[in-house]
Amino acid sequence: MNSAALTLSEPNRSSLSAWVYLHPRSVLLLLLIPPLLWLGVVYLGSLFNLLAYSVFGLDEFTGQITHELSLNNFIELTRAANLDVILRTTLMALMVTLGCVIIAFPIAYYMARYTKGKVRALFYLGIMLPLWSSYLVRVYAWKLILAKEGIIGWLAQTLHLDWLLQGILSLPVIGGPSLSFSPIGTFVVFVYIWLPFMILPIQAAIERIPRSFFEASMDLGASSWQTFRTVTLPLAIPGIAAGSIFTFSLTLGDYIIPGIIGNSTMYMGQVVYLQQGTAGNVPFAAAFSLVPIVVIGVYLALAKRMGAFDAL
Repeated sequence: MNSAALTLSEPNRSSLSAWVYLHPRSVLLLLLIPPLLWLGVVYLGSLFNLLAYSVFGLDEFTGQITHELSLNNFIELTRAANLDVILRTTLMALMVTLGCVIIAFPIAYYMARYTKGKVRALFYLGIMLPLWSSYLVRVYAWKLILAKEGIIGWLAQTLHLDWLLQGILSLPVIGGPSLSFSPIGTFVVFVYIWLPFMILPIQAAIERIPRSFFEASMDLGASSWQTFRTVTLPLAIPGIAAGSIFTFSLTLGDYIIPGIIGNSTMYMGQVVYLQQGTAGNVPFAAAFSLVPIVVIGVYLALAKRMGAFDAL
């Protein structure tokens, strides 16, 4: 009986295999249906819900959401204080991205061109190792490092450079009571946290450049700087753009680092967190949440023109 059942099932298996082989697009569609449903229902559904709440209001007396269509939340975004938060956050995201590029490019270039085997594995381990620890632990560790009693303050006093540190902290835009409560400290921690996300895409882009390109450049008499400027850098731009997507978007929406390292300076993530949590103004928080989505959308369009998605 078992052999008969096995014999009967063999044609079914054969026909199923034949159908799968003859209909690859249908199979691909069946495989894509579950993630597409997840994306459409959970992700896009939450975004539409966010958009819906952004046009509602808040009763100032009861604190309850009023389901009446209004554009007051978007008008509120045009106030000088809110525009200042948007500009400050976007500028910080751009500066963090630039800082990550400056630090990451030499590391990625050396990894791609001059390391192999165990040495390259050690580089990967050094880059990925910080990601294995808790995000909050790393941020609070940096808060201790940047504090007045931290290693940076101690080193500045030891080298008699405390005057330079005080001069930096006295600057009106980037200074503060100490490095652990200042925009420059926020910038340093952002760069440290997101740096691995910039190194790896650049390293992958440089590694894909054929060595024959460098040999041809040398045969044509180009110097090392000319080779870098005309061969390496243009072909590495997709990797830089790909890494910048991570550093820019993650900085734009983060509220933990500015809350721990920053002082009273507000960023978009903090405004959204405070409005929906402490203030309970969910409609305004929803409207403010759409701002980084729009900014990131514009940034992704620019990054796509630079070939960023080809390097991901």
